[in-house]
Amino acid sequence: MKNGFDNKKYIKIQSNKIKERFKLFDKLYLEIGGKLFDDYHASRVLPGFEPDAKINMFKELKKDLEIIFCINANDIERNKKRAEFDITYDVEVMRLIDNLIGLGFSINSVVITLYNNQSSVDNFRRKLERHNIKTYIHRYTKGYPSDVDTIVSEEGYGVNDYIETTKKLVLVNAPGPGSGKLATCLSQLYHEHKRGVNAGYAKFETFPVWNLPLKHPVNVAYEAATADLSDVNQIDSFHLSEYNITAVNYNRDLETFPILKAILSKITSTNVYKSPTDMGVNMIKDCITNDEIVSNAAKKEIVRRYYQEKVNYKKGLVNIDVVNRIKILMNELNIEENILETVEPALKKNKLSNKNVLAIKLPNKKIITGKESDLLSAPSALIINSIKVLSKIPDDIDLLSPTVLEPILKQRKNNQPLHLQEVMIALSVCSVTNPVVEKALMCLDKLKNCEAHASYIVTNGDKKVLTNLGIRLTCEDKFYSDNLFDD
Repeated sequence: MKNGFDNKKYIKIQSNKIKERFKLFDKLYLEIGGKLFDDYHASRVLPGFEPDAKINMFKELKKDLEIIFCINANDIERNKKRAEFDITYDVEVMRLIDNLIGLGFSINSVVITLYNNQSSVDNFRRKLERHNIKTYIHRYTKGYPSDVDTIVSEEGYGVNDYIETTKKLVLVNAPGPGSGKLATCLSQLYHEHKRGVNAGYAKFETFPVWNLPLKHPVNVAYEAATADLSDVNQIDSFHLSEYNITAVNYNRDLETFPILKAILSKITSTNVYKSPTDMGVNMIKDCITNDEIVSNAAKKEIVRRYYQEKVNYKKGLVNIDVVNRIKILMNELNIEENILETVEPALKKNKLSNKNVLAIKLPNKKIITGKESDLLSAPSALIINSIKVLSKIPDDIDLLSPTVLEPILKQRKNNQPLHLQEVMIALSVCSVTNPVVEKALMCLDKLKNCEAHASYIVTNGDKKVLTNLGIRLTCEDKFYSDNLFDD
C-alpha cells in the first residue's frame, strides 16, 4: 500500500506544538483525543500513520509526564468493548497500563467517573489496587452542565477526589469516548488553582481534522466511526466569528464550549481559548502528502464501519439509526460497498457454492477465496490458500498432515469444520518436520493490513485469529447458522 501521510514529520511538528502549549502553564493537563497508541483507525484512514505515533512523540518527555486513565463506571457495568480487540474497556485499561509501564512511563492512577456504587466497578478497583495502581472516584457533578457557580465550588468539583500529581505534563487518557476525560481535567484545574498552581488544559486532537474541508473523507470517516454516539462534524462558528477562519469540529465540543469557556474562566480567571478549535493541537493536515491516497483509504474505512454496524444491528447491539446514519454518509460521498474489492468475489462464490466464504486481497493484488468444507471453516481454508499462493506452493500439495489432524478431529464433539485456531496449531506442529509448511507459515506476516470480506458473520474464535494476523475483516450481516448459541 502506498503512503499518503508523513509520520516522521507529524511526530516532529505535533510534539513542537504541544511543547509550545506546555510553556503557557506551570502544569498542563493534556486530554488525549482518540487512542494514545494502537490507533488503528488513524492508520487506516491515513496510510503511513503509525498506530503508535502518539506515544512515540511523548517518549522524549516521559521524565516530565505522568498518565491518568479515566473510565466511565457505566461502561464497566455494561461491559462496553473496544471493537478492534473485542475486549471490555476495563480490560483495555489494564492492557494499556501494562504496555505503558513496559515502555517506562509513569502511571499516576485510574479515575472512575460517574461512579454510583456499582459492584462490578468495586471489583475492578480492588483488582487495580492490589496491583498497586491508585484509583479515584468521581461522581456526577452537581450543577452540571448549566450552573457554573455550583460546578466550580466545593459542592461541585470540590466533592471530587483531588488526584495528586507531581509532573508538569499530565496526559489524561481513556479506553474510548465518553469516559470523562474533560470532566477530570476541569476538576483537577479547580483543585490546582485552589492550591495556587497555574494549571492549564489542552486537547491532543486527531479527528476531525480542523483545517480539512467539512466533507473531506477523512472527517466523514470520523463521523462514521462515532455514529453510535451521534457525533456530527460542524463548522466551528466560534472560530469563524473570532478569526474569520473556517475550522471543523464536532457537535459535542461546539455544544459544550460556552459552558466550558465559562468554567475555565471562573477557575483560572483568564480567557485563553476563543473557540473549541483553539483548545486542540492538531497538525494532521500538514503531514498529508497525497490527498488522493488518503481520501480513498478514508472512503474504504467508512464502508468498513457500515458493515461493522450492520453486524452490530443484527446482534442487537445498536439500533437501525446507526446503520442508516453511515449509509447517508456513504451516499453523500457517492461510495458503494464494492469499493472494498473483496466484497463481490466473496458474495459471488457464496452464491455459486451455497457455502460460507471469505475473500482476501493479497499484497500482490490477487484476490483469493476460501470456502467452508466438511474439514475446514472458511477462514481456515482462506489462510491455507493464501499462504500457499504467497509461498508459491502448488495447489495440489496438502499442508496439513493426516497424522496431526487425526487426534484433533477425535477430540471434537460435533461434526463442525476445524476452526482457524486449531488449524494454526496443526500447521505449527507440521512445520517442525515439514520445511514446505515452515515456508508457508513465514508468509503469514504478509497478510497484515490485507482486506478480507466474509459472506457471513465470522464467529468470535476465527475472528480473533484473523484480527491477530492484522487482517482488515468485514462481514455480511448474516449469521453463521440459525442456532442461537453458536459462537
